[in-house]
Amino acid sequence: MEITGKIIAALEPRGGVSQRTGNSWKTQEFVIETHEQYPRKCVFNVFGEDRLREFNIQVGEELTVSFDIDAREFNGRWYNDIRAWRVVRVDPNAVAAAPAAAPQPQAYAPQPQQPAAPAAAPQPEVAGGAAEDDLPF
Repeated sequence: MEITGKIIAALEPRGGVSQRTGNSWKTQEFVIETHEQYPRKCVFNVFGEDRLREFNIQVGEELTVSFDIDAREFNGRWYNDIRAWRVVRVDPNAVAAAPAAAPQPQAYAPQPQQPAAPAAAPQPEVAGGAAEDDLPF
């Protein structure tokens, strides 16, 4: 999945040592806000010190973030995990031009009155009955 928007917050990085493998780990969460009519905010995380360095996400940047969504259970409660796997920087000029290029609502313009349709042609008479009684049943 993808989301495009502006990074509005970078939370403190967290890290530790895996009990299972003994390797150290590092993760950081970021908040992105979309540029829709009703902007939405989404928190996503980047896992791994190497990815954090590679992505180098800064507050105020315009990004397209590709992510995976997964859920996990802990003590009877479920938690969503939105993990970024690719980050692409967006040209700020393209973002500024996008709202201007959006279609503008058009004002209602009444259409000129059309002349009334000609009267319907008379129905041909059906042999043995009236025109109203032409039903097949």
